[in-house]
Amino acid sequence: MIFGSISLLYVYTITGGRVMEHVMLEEKDAGDWSYRGEGAANLVLAYNGSSPAFVGKVIRVPKVPKSGEGHANGHSVLSKSEPLLWEGADSITTAPTKEIAGQLFIQHVMIPLLGSDCVDTGVRVLVSREFVENVEKNVHCQRPSWRVDAAKINTSIGSVLLIPDHSLFPSGTNSGEPCISVEIKPKCGFLPSSTFISEENVVKKNVTRFKMHQILKLHQRQLSQLSEYDPLDLFSGSRDRVHKAIKALFATPQNNLRVFLNGSLVYGGLGGGMNGTSFVNGGAFEDHIRGFIKAADGSHTRIFQHLVAEIVYKLDVLDRLLRVQKLDSVDIEGAIHAYYNIVSLPCALCKRFDEDKQRLKYSSLHSIPLEESVKIVRNYLIAATAKDCSLMISFRPRQDGDPESAYSSVYLESTNQSFEYKAYFIDLDLRPLKKMEYYYELDQEIVNCYTQMVNPHSPCKEPQGPGVIQPCSMRSDNYGVGFTKEISGKLKTIRLISGTKVHKNTRGTTAQVRRCLHHETLTGNQSLTNKGSGFRKEKA
Repeated sequence: MIFGSISLLYVYTITGGRVMEHVMLEEKDAGDWSYRGEGAANLVLAYNGSSPAFVGKVIRVPKVPKSGEGHANGHSVLSKSEPLLWEGADSITTAPTKEIAGQLFIQHVMIPLLGSDCVDTGVRVLVSREFVENVEKNVHCQRPSWRVDAAKINTSIGSVLLIPDHSLFPSGTNSGEPCISVEIKPKCGFLPSSTFISEENVVKKNVTRFKMHQILKLHQRQLSQLSEYDPLDLFSGSRDRVHKAIKALFATPQNNLRVFLNGSLVYGGLGGGMNGTSFVNGGAFEDHIRGFIKAADGSHTRIFQHLVAEIVYKLDVLDRLLRVQKLDSVDIEGAIHAYYNIVSLPCALCKRFDEDKQRLKYSSLHSIPLEESVKIVRNYLIAATAKDCSLMISFRPRQDGDPESAYSSVYLESTNQSFEYKAYFIDLDLRPLKKMEYYYELDQEIVNCYTQMVNPHSPCKEPQGPGVIQPCSMRSDNYGVGFTKEISGKLKTIRLISGTKVHKNTRGTTAQVRRCLHHETLTGNQSLTNKGSGFRKEKA
Protein backbone atom coordinates (compact mmCIF):
# COMPACT_ATOMS: atom_id res chain seq x y z
CA MET A 1 0.00 0.00 0.00
CA ILE A 2 1.41 3.38 -0.98
CA PHE A 3 1.99 6.05 1.67
CA GLY A 4 -0.34 4.41 4.19
CA SER A 5 -3.55 6.39 4.38
CA ILE A 6 -3.80 9.51 2.23
CA SER A 7 -6.80 11.62 3.17
CA LEU A 8 -6.08 14.77 1.18
CA LEU A 9 -4.00 15.67 -1.87
CA TYR A 10 -2.64 19.11 -2.56
CA VAL A 11 -1.81 20.26 -6.07
CA TYR A 12 0.39 23.20 -6.94
CA THR A 13 1.99 24.61 -10.07
CA ILE A 14 5.64 24.69 -11.06
CA THR A 15 6.22 26.54 -14.34
CA GLY A 16 2.68 25.63 -15.33
CA GLY A 17 2.95 21.90 -14.57
CA ARG A 18 0.53 20.53 -12.00
CA VAL A 19 2.34 18.36 -9.45
CA MET A 20 1.13 16.33 -6.45
CA GLU A 21 2.47 17.76 -3.23
CA HIS A 22 3.86 15.60 -0.40
CA VAL A 23 3.75 12.50 -2.60
CA MET A 24 6.67 10.57 -4.04
CA LEU A 25 6.71 7.08 -5.50
CA GLU A 26 9.60 5.16 -3.96
CA GLU A 27 11.31 1.80 -4.38
CA LYS A 28 8.77 -0.08 -2.23
CA ASP A 29 5.89 1.18 -4.40
CA ALA A 30 7.12 -0.29 -7.69
CA GLY A 31 5.28 -3.59 -7.18
CA ASP A 32 1.92 -1.81 -7.19
CA TRP A 33 2.25 -0.80 -10.84
CA SER A 34 1.72 -3.26 -13.70
CA TYR A 35 2.52 -3.05 -17.39
CA ARG A 36 -0.35 -1.81 -19.57
CA GLY A 37 1.41 -1.01 -22.85
CA GLU A 38 3.73 1.46 -24.53
CA GLY A 39 4.24 3.71 -27.50
CA ALA A 40 7.35 5.15 -29.06
CA ALA A 41 7.98 7.66 -26.27
CA ASN A 42 6.31 6.39 -23.10
CA LEU A 43 5.54 3.26 -21.13
CA VAL A 44 2.10 3.05 -19.48
CA LEU A 45 1.68 1.41 -16.06
CA ALA A 46 -1.64 0.76 -14.31
CA TYR A 47 -2.09 0.90 -10.55
CA ASN A 48 -3.15 -2.32 -8.80
CA GLY A 49 -2.66 -1.26 -5.20
CA SER A 50 -5.14 0.07 -2.65
CA SER A 51 -4.24 3.73 -2.10
CA PRO A 52 -7.28 5.92 -2.91
CA ALA A 53 -4.91 8.46 -4.45
CA PHE A 54 -4.03 6.09 -7.29
CA VAL A 55 -6.96 3.69 -7.72
CA GLY A 56 -8.24 4.03 -11.27
CA LYS A 57 -5.06 5.77 -12.45
CA VAL A 58 -2.15 5.08 -14.80
CA ILE A 59 1.27 6.68 -15.10
CA ARG A 60 3.21 7.47 -18.27
CA VAL A 61 6.92 6.78 -17.83
CA PRO A 62 9.25 8.32 -20.47
CA LYS A 63 11.64 6.11 -22.41
CA VAL A 64 15.02 6.85 -23.93
CA PRO A 65 16.41 5.23 -27.12
CA LYS A 66 19.16 2.68 -26.62
CA SER A 67 20.87 4.12 -29.69
CA GLY A 68 22.01 7.03 -27.55
CA GLU A 69 19.81 9.53 -29.33
CA GLY A 70 17.55 11.66 -27.18
CA HIS A 71 18.21 12.94 -23.70
CA ALA A 72 18.45 10.42 -20.91
CA ASN A 73 18.38 13.05 -18.16
CA GLY A 74 14.86 14.13 -19.03
CA HIS A 75 15.93 17.77 -19.36
CA SER A 76 15.62 18.22 -23.10
CA VAL A 77 13.99 21.62 -23.46
CA LEU A 78 12.90 23.03 -26.80
CA SER A 79 15.48 23.45 -29.54
CA LYS A 80 16.80 26.84 -30.59
CA SER A 81 14.10 27.45 -33.20
CA GLU A 82 11.23 25.71 -31.42
CA PRO A 83 10.08 28.60 -29.18
CA LEU A 84 8.94 30.36 -32.36
CA LEU A 85 6.31 27.67 -32.84
CA TRP A 86 4.72 27.93 -29.42
CA GLU A 87 4.79 31.65 -28.67
CA GLY A 88 1.50 32.50 -27.03
CA ALA A 89 1.04 28.97 -25.65
CA ASP A 90 1.59 29.69 -21.95
CA SER A 91 4.80 28.37 -20.45
CA ILE A 92 5.63 25.77 -23.14
CA THR A 93 8.64 27.76 -24.26
CA THR A 94 10.00 28.04 -20.71
CA ALA A 95 9.21 24.51 -19.51
CA PRO A 96 12.24 23.03 -17.68
CA THR A 97 11.79 19.53 -19.18
CA LYS A 98 10.30 18.06 -22.33
CA GLU A 99 7.83 16.08 -20.19
CA ILE A 100 6.39 19.24 -18.66
CA ALA A 101 6.44 20.91 -22.08
CA GLY A 102 4.36 17.99 -23.37
CA GLN A 103 1.85 18.35 -20.55
CA LEU A 104 1.52 22.07 -21.23
CA PHE A 105 1.13 21.38 -24.95
CA ILE A 106 -1.94 19.27 -24.18
CA GLN A 107 -3.32 21.90 -21.82
CA HIS A 108 -2.79 24.99 -23.99
CA VAL A 109 -2.91 23.61 -27.55
CA MET A 110 -4.82 20.33 -27.79
CA ILE A 111 -7.60 20.99 -25.25
CA PRO A 112 -8.72 24.21 -26.96
CA LEU A 113 -8.83 22.31 -30.26
CA LEU A 114 -10.43 19.03 -29.13
CA GLY A 115 -12.35 20.09 -26.03
CA SER A 116 -11.84 19.63 -22.30
CA ASP A 117 -14.60 17.01 -22.19
CA CYS A 118 -12.44 14.46 -24.05
CA VAL A 119 -8.87 15.35 -23.07
CA ASP A 120 -7.20 15.07 -19.65
CA THR A 121 -3.91 16.79 -18.90
CA GLY A 122 -3.17 14.80 -15.73
CA VAL A 123 -0.83 15.77 -12.88
CA ARG A 124 2.82 15.04 -12.27
CA VAL A 125 3.98 12.77 -9.44
CA LEU A 126 7.52 12.82 -8.09
CA VAL A 127 9.43 9.54 -8.35
CA SER A 128 12.71 8.28 -6.95
CA ARG A 129 15.35 6.73 -9.19
CA GLU A 130 14.97 3.45 -7.28
CA PHE A 131 11.26 3.35 -8.09
CA VAL A 132 11.93 3.74 -11.81
CA GLU A 133 14.76 1.17 -11.79
CA ASN A 134 12.55 -1.40 -10.05
CA VAL A 135 9.68 -0.74 -12.43
CA GLU A 136 12.01 -1.39 -15.36
CA LYS A 137 13.04 -4.75 -13.89
CA ASN A 138 9.45 -5.73 -13.12
CA VAL A 139 8.05 -5.07 -16.60
CA HIS A 140 11.02 -6.13 -18.72
CA CYS A 141 9.66 -9.59 -19.57
CA GLN A 142 6.21 -8.18 -20.43
CA ARG A 143 7.43 -5.71 -23.03
CA PRO A 144 7.52 -6.72 -26.72
CA SER A 145 11.08 -7.71 -27.62
CA TRP A 146 11.39 -5.14 -30.38
CA ARG A 147 10.40 -2.41 -27.92
CA VAL A 148 13.03 -3.63 -25.45
CA ASP A 149 15.66 -3.56 -28.20
CA ALA A 150 14.72 -0.03 -29.24
CA ALA A 151 14.40 1.81 -25.92
CA LYS A 152 14.67 1.56 -22.16
CA ILE A 153 12.93 3.38 -19.35
CA ASN A 154 14.47 6.76 -18.57
CA THR A 155 15.74 6.22 -15.02
CA SER A 156 16.92 9.83 -14.63
CA ILE A 157 13.47 11.41 -14.59
CA GLY A 158 12.23 13.13 -11.47
CA SER A 159 8.50 12.82 -12.11
CA VAL A 160 5.91 10.92 -14.14
CA LEU A 161 2.51 11.90 -15.48
CA LEU A 162 -0.48 10.54 -13.55
CA ILE A 163 -3.77 10.42 -15.50
CA PRO A 164 -7.11 8.66 -15.08
CA ASP A 165 -7.25 5.12 -16.42
CA HIS A 166 -9.72 5.72 -19.22
CA SER A 167 -10.27 1.99 -19.63
CA LEU A 168 -12.31 2.30 -16.41
CA PHE A 169 -15.06 4.54 -15.07
CA PRO A 170 -14.05 6.80 -12.14
CA SER A 171 -15.39 4.33 -9.58
CA GLY A 172 -12.65 1.90 -10.60
CA THR A 173 -13.26 -1.83 -10.82
CA ASN A 174 -15.22 -2.06 -7.57
CA SER A 175 -18.64 -0.95 -8.81
CA GLY A 176 -19.78 -4.53 -9.47
CA GLU A 177 -20.68 -3.90 -13.10
CA PRO A 178 -18.12 -4.94 -15.73
CA CYS A 179 -16.46 -2.16 -17.70
CA ILE A 180 -15.25 -2.77 -21.24
CA SER A 181 -13.05 -0.31 -23.08
CA VAL A 182 -11.97 -0.15 -26.70
CA GLU A 183 -8.80 1.71 -27.65
CA ILE A 184 -8.78 2.76 -31.30
CA LYS A 185 -5.91 4.43 -33.13
CA PRO A 186 -7.88 6.06 -35.99
CA LYS A 187 -4.90 7.38 -38.05
CA CYS A 188 -5.31 10.03 -40.76
CA GLY A 189 -8.93 10.42 -41.85
CA PHE A 190 -8.58 12.38 -45.09
CA LEU A 191 -6.72 12.40 -48.41
CA PRO A 192 -4.34 15.33 -48.94
CA SER A 193 -4.91 17.69 -51.86
CA SER A 194 -1.91 19.99 -51.49
CA THR A 195 -0.49 21.50 -54.67
CA PHE A 196 2.98 20.90 -53.22
CA ILE A 197 2.66 17.12 -53.61
CA SER A 198 5.03 16.19 -56.43
CA GLU A 199 3.82 14.58 -59.64
CA GLU A 200 5.70 11.39 -58.73
CA ASN A 201 3.74 11.17 -55.46
CA VAL A 202 0.28 12.00 -56.78
CA VAL A 203 -0.88 8.58 -55.53
CA LYS A 204 -1.11 10.20 -52.08
CA LYS A 205 -4.20 12.07 -53.27
CA ASN A 206 -6.03 8.83 -54.01
CA VAL A 207 -4.71 6.21 -51.57
CA THR A 208 -4.66 6.62 -47.79
CA ARG A 209 -1.38 6.93 -45.95
CA PHE A 210 -2.49 4.01 -43.76
CA LYS A 211 -2.91 1.66 -46.73
CA MET A 212 0.43 2.62 -48.26
CA HIS A 213 2.23 2.27 -44.92
CA GLN A 214 0.78 -1.22 -44.54
CA ILE A 215 2.65 -2.31 -47.67
CA LEU A 216 5.95 -1.01 -46.36
CA LYS A 217 5.43 -2.61 -42.94
CA LEU A 218 4.59 -5.94 -44.56
CA HIS A 219 7.84 -5.95 -46.52
CA GLN A 220 9.79 -4.90 -43.46
CA ARG A 221 8.29 -7.92 -41.69
CA GLN A 222 6.60 -5.72 -39.14
CA LEU A 223 3.29 -7.30 -40.17
CA SER A 224 2.20 -10.81 -41.07
CA GLN A 225 -0.85 -9.65 -43.04
CA LEU A 226 -2.38 -6.48 -44.40
CA SER A 227 -5.25 -4.77 -42.62
CA GLU A 228 -8.53 -4.16 -44.42
CA TYR A 229 -9.17 -1.13 -42.20
CA ASP A 230 -9.68 2.17 -44.00
CA PRO A 231 -9.55 5.32 -41.83
CA LEU A 232 -11.77 7.10 -44.36
CA ASP A 233 -14.57 4.72 -43.38
CA LEU A 234 -14.25 5.52 -39.68
CA PHE A 235 -14.37 9.29 -40.29
CA SER A 236 -17.03 9.12 -43.02
CA GLY A 237 -20.10 9.85 -40.91
CA SER A 238 -21.84 6.95 -42.67
CA ARG A 239 -23.26 4.30 -40.34
CA ASP A 240 -22.52 1.48 -42.82
CA ARG A 241 -18.94 2.60 -43.37
CA VAL A 242 -18.29 3.02 -39.64
CA HIS A 243 -19.53 -0.54 -39.09
CA LYS A 244 -17.23 -1.69 -41.90
CA ALA A 245 -14.27 0.05 -40.26
CA ILE A 246 -14.91 -1.51 -36.84
CA LYS A 247 -15.31 -4.98 -38.36
CA ALA A 248 -11.98 -4.56 -40.18
CA LEU A 249 -10.23 -3.42 -36.99
CA PHE A 250 -11.42 -6.51 -35.14
CA ALA A 251 -10.30 -8.76 -38.00
CA THR A 252 -6.71 -7.41 -37.95
CA PRO A 253 -6.27 -5.23 -34.85
CA GLN A 254 -2.49 -4.79 -35.18
CA ASN A 255 -1.73 -1.74 -33.00
CA ASN A 256 -4.93 0.04 -34.07
CA LEU A 257 -7.39 -1.70 -31.73
CA ARG A 258 -7.26 -3.13 -28.21
CA VAL A 259 -10.06 -4.20 -25.87
CA PHE A 260 -9.85 -4.12 -22.06
CA LEU A 261 -12.15 -5.78 -19.54
CA ASN A 262 -12.00 -4.04 -16.16
CA GLY A 263 -8.63 -2.61 -17.17
CA SER A 264 -7.07 -5.90 -18.35
CA LEU A 265 -6.21 -6.49 -21.99
CA VAL A 266 -8.42 -9.21 -23.52
CA TYR A 267 -8.20 -8.53 -27.26
CA GLY A 268 -5.57 -6.95 -29.47
CA GLY A 269 -1.86 -6.82 -28.89
CA LEU A 270 0.86 -5.10 -26.92
CA GLY A 271 2.00 -3.47 -30.12
CA GLY A 272 4.38 -3.92 -33.00
CA GLY A 273 5.96 -6.60 -35.09
CA MET A 274 4.85 -9.97 -36.41
CA ASN A 275 6.04 -11.63 -33.25
CA GLY A 276 4.63 -9.07 -30.82
CA THR A 277 2.66 -10.37 -27.86
CA SER A 278 -0.94 -10.79 -29.01
CA PHE A 279 -4.28 -11.58 -27.44
CA VAL A 280 -6.21 -12.01 -30.70
CA ASN A 281 -8.22 -15.11 -29.89
CA GLY A 282 -11.83 -15.14 -31.02
CA GLY A 283 -12.96 -18.01 -28.81
CA ALA A 284 -11.35 -16.62 -25.67
CA PHE A 285 -12.77 -13.18 -26.37
CA GLU A 286 -16.29 -14.68 -26.64
CA ASP A 287 -15.83 -16.08 -23.15
CA HIS A 288 -14.58 -12.75 -21.78
CA ILE A 289 -17.64 -10.79 -22.89
CA ARG A 290 -20.22 -13.51 -22.22
CA GLY A 291 -21.37 -11.77 -19.05
CA PHE A 292 -21.36 -8.37 -20.69
CA ILE A 293 -23.45 -9.06 -23.80
CA LYS A 294 -26.67 -11.01 -23.29
CA ALA A 295 -26.81 -13.11 -26.44
CA ALA A 296 -26.76 -16.65 -27.76
CA ASP A 297 -23.46 -18.53 -27.75
CA GLY A 298 -21.26 -17.67 -30.70
CA SER A 299 -22.83 -14.26 -31.32
CA HIS A 300 -21.28 -12.19 -28.53
CA THR A 301 -18.38 -10.84 -30.61
CA ARG A 302 -20.56 -9.89 -33.56
CA ILE A 303 -23.01 -8.04 -31.31
CA PHE A 304 -20.17 -6.40 -29.39
CA GLN A 305 -18.70 -5.09 -32.66
CA HIS A 306 -22.14 -3.70 -33.52
CA LEU A 307 -22.27 -1.93 -30.14
CA VAL A 308 -18.83 -0.38 -30.63
CA ALA A 309 -19.72 0.79 -34.14
CA GLU A 310 -22.96 2.38 -32.95
CA ILE A 311 -21.16 4.29 -30.21
CA VAL A 312 -18.45 5.46 -32.62
CA TYR A 313 -21.14 6.58 -35.07
CA LYS A 314 -22.80 8.65 -32.32
CA LEU A 315 -19.59 10.34 -31.19
CA ASP A 316 -18.83 13.86 -32.39
CA VAL A 317 -15.24 13.74 -31.15
CA LEU A 318 -14.04 12.17 -34.40
CA ASP A 319 -15.30 15.24 -36.27
CA ARG A 320 -13.21 17.39 -33.95
CA LEU A 321 -10.18 15.16 -34.47
CA LEU A 322 -10.56 15.35 -38.24
CA ARG A 323 -10.64 19.16 -38.13
CA VAL A 324 -7.36 19.15 -36.21
CA GLN A 325 -5.80 16.67 -38.65
CA LYS A 326 -6.75 18.96 -41.53
CA LEU A 327 -4.63 21.75 -40.08
CA ASP A 328 -1.99 20.08 -42.25
CA SER A 329 -3.02 21.86 -45.44
CA VAL A 330 0.26 21.74 -47.39
CA ASP A 331 1.39 18.15 -46.66
CA ILE A 332 4.88 17.31 -45.51
CA GLU A 333 6.12 18.02 -49.05
CA GLY A 334 5.24 21.66 -48.46
CA ALA A 335 5.89 21.86 -44.73
CA ILE A 336 9.47 20.62 -45.07
CA HIS A 337 10.39 23.75 -47.05
CA ALA A 338 8.84 25.99 -44.37
CA TYR A 339 10.90 24.06 -41.83
CA TYR A 340 14.16 25.04 -43.53
CA ASN A 341 13.02 28.67 -43.42
CA ILE A 342 12.55 28.44 -39.64
CA VAL A 343 15.89 26.79 -38.89
CA SER A 344 17.68 29.22 -41.24
CA LEU A 345 19.37 26.51 -43.27
CA PRO A 346 19.64 26.11 -47.06
CA CYS A 347 16.86 23.84 -48.27
CA ALA A 348 18.36 20.37 -48.61
CA LEU A 349 15.62 19.37 -51.06
CA CYS A 350 15.81 22.30 -53.46
CA LYS A 351 19.55 21.69 -53.82
CA ARG A 352 18.80 18.20 -55.13
CA PHE A 353 16.14 19.10 -57.65
CA ASP A 354 17.36 18.49 -61.19
CA GLU A 355 14.84 20.68 -63.00
CA ASP A 356 14.12 24.39 -62.71
CA LYS A 357 10.42 23.46 -62.80
CA GLN A 358 10.77 21.61 -59.51
CA ARG A 359 12.67 24.43 -57.83
CA LEU A 360 10.12 26.97 -59.09
CA LYS A 361 7.25 24.93 -57.62
CA TYR A 362 8.60 25.36 -54.10
CA SER A 363 10.22 28.80 -54.46
CA SER A 364 7.03 30.48 -53.25
CA LEU A 365 7.42 28.72 -49.89
CA HIS A 366 10.90 30.14 -49.49
CA SER A 367 9.73 33.71 -50.08
CA ILE A 368 6.93 33.85 -47.51
CA PRO A 369 7.32 35.79 -44.21
CA LEU A 370 8.78 33.89 -41.27
CA GLU A 371 5.47 33.98 -39.39
CA GLU A 372 3.82 32.16 -42.30
CA SER A 373 6.48 29.44 -42.20
CA VAL A 374 5.97 29.15 -38.44
CA LYS A 375 2.22 28.75 -38.90
CA ILE A 376 2.65 26.04 -41.55
CA VAL A 377 5.06 23.97 -39.46
CA ARG A 378 3.15 24.48 -36.21
CA ASN A 379 -0.08 23.33 -37.85
CA TYR A 380 1.71 20.36 -39.41
CA LEU A 381 3.08 19.20 -36.04
CA ILE A 382 -0.28 19.66 -34.30
CA ALA A 383 -1.93 17.67 -37.08
CA ALA A 384 0.75 14.97 -36.75
CA THR A 385 -0.22 14.58 -33.09
CA ALA A 386 -3.89 14.23 -34.08
CA LYS A 387 -3.06 11.67 -36.77
CA ASP A 388 -1.30 9.35 -34.32
CA CYS A 389 -3.31 9.66 -31.10
CA SER A 390 -5.72 7.05 -29.73
CA LEU A 391 -9.38 7.22 -28.75
CA MET A 392 -10.42 5.32 -25.62
CA ILE A 393 -14.14 4.47 -25.43
CA SER A 394 -15.38 2.90 -22.19
CA PHE A 395 -18.87 1.57 -21.55
CA ARG A 396 -20.79 -0.42 -18.97
CA PRO A 397 -24.35 -1.76 -18.71
CA ARG A 398 -27.12 0.41 -17.30
CA GLN A 399 -29.94 -1.24 -15.36
CA ASP A 400 -33.52 -0.05 -15.04
CA GLY A 401 -33.79 2.10 -11.95
CA ASP A 402 -30.14 3.19 -12.01
CA PRO A 403 -29.70 6.81 -10.88
CA GLU A 404 -29.23 9.55 -13.44
CA SER A 405 -25.79 9.43 -15.01
CA ALA A 406 -23.49 12.14 -16.32
CA TYR A 407 -22.57 9.87 -19.22
CA SER A 408 -24.25 9.39 -22.59
CA SER A 409 -26.06 6.12 -23.25
CA VAL A 410 -26.92 3.85 -26.16
CA TYR A 411 -29.62 1.20 -26.45
CA LEU A 412 -28.80 -2.16 -28.04
CA GLU A 413 -32.07 -3.43 -29.42
CA SER A 414 -30.87 -6.93 -30.29
CA THR A 415 -30.12 -7.71 -26.62
CA ASN A 416 -32.52 -5.25 -24.98
CA GLN A 417 -29.61 -3.66 -23.09
CA SER A 418 -28.61 -0.08 -22.39
CA PHE A 419 -25.00 1.03 -21.97
CA GLU A 420 -23.49 4.27 -20.78
CA TYR A 421 -20.22 5.35 -22.32
CA LYS A 422 -17.46 7.94 -22.27
CA ALA A 423 -14.70 8.79 -24.75
CA TYR A 424 -11.26 10.35 -24.23
CA PHE A 425 -8.26 11.01 -26.44
CA ILE A 426 -4.91 9.73 -25.21
CA ASP A 427 -1.30 9.84 -26.48
CA LEU A 428 -1.46 13.49 -27.54
CA ASP A 429 2.30 13.85 -27.60
CA LEU A 430 4.16 17.02 -28.56
CA ARG A 431 6.08 16.44 -31.80
CA PRO A 432 9.62 17.86 -31.85
CA LEU A 433 10.63 20.22 -34.63
CA LYS A 434 13.82 18.26 -35.25
CA LYS A 435 11.81 15.31 -36.59
CA MET A 436 10.56 17.21 -39.66
CA GLU A 437 13.26 15.73 -41.88
CA TYR A 438 12.44 12.26 -40.57
CA TYR A 439 8.74 12.77 -41.35
CA TYR A 440 9.63 13.76 -44.89
CA GLU A 441 11.96 10.80 -45.35
CA LEU A 442 9.38 8.33 -44.04
CA ASP A 443 6.72 9.82 -46.29
CA GLN A 444 8.91 9.34 -49.35
CA GLU A 445 9.80 5.79 -48.33
CA ILE A 446 6.14 4.86 -47.87
CA VAL A 447 5.03 6.31 -51.20
CA ASN A 448 7.96 4.89 -53.15
CA CYS A 449 7.40 1.42 -51.72
CA TYR A 450 3.71 1.48 -52.56
CA THR A 451 4.36 2.85 -56.06
CA GLN A 452 6.85 0.08 -56.77
CA MET A 453 4.35 -2.53 -55.60
CA VAL A 454 1.65 -1.19 -57.91
CA ASN A 455 4.06 -0.86 -60.84
CA PRO A 456 6.97 -3.25 -60.22
CA HIS A 457 8.54 -2.50 -63.61
CA SER A 458 9.03 1.20 -62.97
CA PRO A 459 12.60 2.30 -62.07
CA CYS A 460 13.48 3.23 -58.51
CA LYS A 461 13.33 6.94 -57.78
CA GLU A 462 16.54 8.56 -56.69
CA PRO A 463 16.58 9.94 -53.15
CA GLN A 464 15.15 13.47 -52.83
CA GLY A 465 16.24 14.28 -49.30
CA PRO A 466 19.06 13.81 -46.80
CA GLY A 467 19.37 10.14 -45.92
CA VAL A 468 16.10 9.18 -47.56
CA ILE A 469 15.42 5.46 -47.50
CA GLN A 470 14.22 4.30 -50.90
CA PRO A 471 12.74 0.89 -51.73
CA CYS A 472 13.35 -0.80 -55.05
CA SER A 473 11.11 -2.96 -57.24
CA MET A 474 9.25 -5.57 -55.21
CA ARG A 475 6.69 -8.33 -55.67
CA SER A 476 3.62 -8.91 -53.57
CA ASP A 477 4.81 -11.50 -51.09
CA ASN A 478 6.08 -11.60 -47.53
CA TYR A 479 9.80 -11.68 -48.20
CA GLY A 480 11.40 -8.53 -46.77
CA VAL A 481 11.57 -4.99 -48.07
CA GLY A 482 13.69 -2.93 -50.40
CA PHE A 483 15.73 -0.13 -48.90
CA THR A 484 18.81 1.94 -49.65
CA LYS A 485 21.96 2.36 -47.66
CA GLU A 486 24.98 4.47 -48.50
CA ILE A 487 28.21 2.51 -48.41
CA SER A 488 31.50 4.34 -48.70
CA GLY A 489 34.47 2.77 -50.38
CA LYS A 490 35.88 2.20 -53.83
CA LEU A 491 34.27 -1.16 -54.34
CA LYS A 492 31.49 -2.97 -52.53
CA THR A 493 30.01 -6.36 -53.26
CA ILE A 494 26.67 -6.85 -51.56
CA ARG A 495 24.42 -9.86 -51.70
CA LEU A 496 20.84 -8.69 -51.51
CA ILE A 497 18.52 -11.30 -50.13
CA SER A 498 14.76 -11.68 -49.95
CA GLY A 499 13.53 -14.92 -48.46
CA THR A 500 15.33 -17.58 -50.53
CA LYS A 501 16.16 -15.23 -53.39
CA VAL A 502 19.50 -13.48 -53.75
CA HIS A 503 20.97 -10.88 -56.05
CA LYS A 504 24.57 -9.77 -56.32
CA ASN A 505 25.19 -6.07 -56.79
CA THR A 506 28.57 -4.42 -57.35
CA ARG A 507 28.90 -0.66 -57.48
CA GLY A 508 31.54 2.03 -57.07
CA THR A 509 32.14 4.78 -54.54
CA THR A 510 29.23 5.68 -52.23
CA ALA A 511 26.89 3.15 -53.75
CA GLN A 512 23.18 3.29 -53.11
CA VAL A 513 22.49 -0.31 -52.17
CA ARG A 514 18.91 -1.45 -52.59
CA ARG A 515 17.65 -4.63 -51.02
CA CYS A 516 15.21 -5.97 -53.60
CA LEU A 517 13.23 -8.99 -54.68
CA HIS A 518 14.94 -10.91 -57.47
CA HIS A 519 14.64 -14.32 -59.04
CA GLU A 520 18.15 -15.78 -58.88
CA THR A 521 18.23 -18.87 -56.67
CA LEU A 522 20.37 -18.82 -53.55
CA THR A 523 22.98 -21.54 -53.79
CA GLY A 524 24.57 -23.34 -50.90
CA ASN A 525 23.45 -22.95 -47.32
CA GLN A 526 24.26 -19.28 -46.79
CA SER A 527 22.09 -16.24 -46.24
CA LEU A 528 22.77 -12.62 -45.50
CA THR A 529 21.14 -10.39 -42.94
CA ASN A 530 21.24 -6.68 -42.21
CA LYS A 531 23.17 -6.21 -38.98
CA GLY A 532 23.70 -2.74 -37.60
CA SER A 533 25.06 -0.45 -40.27
CA GLY A 534 26.00 -3.13 -42.79
CA PHE A 535 25.53 -6.69 -43.94
CA ARG A 536 27.07 -9.91 -42.71
CA LYS A 537 27.09 -13.49 -43.90
CA GLU A 538 25.35 -16.21 -41.93
CA LYS A 539 25.16 -19.96 -42.17
CA ALA A 540 21.62 -21.19 -42.77
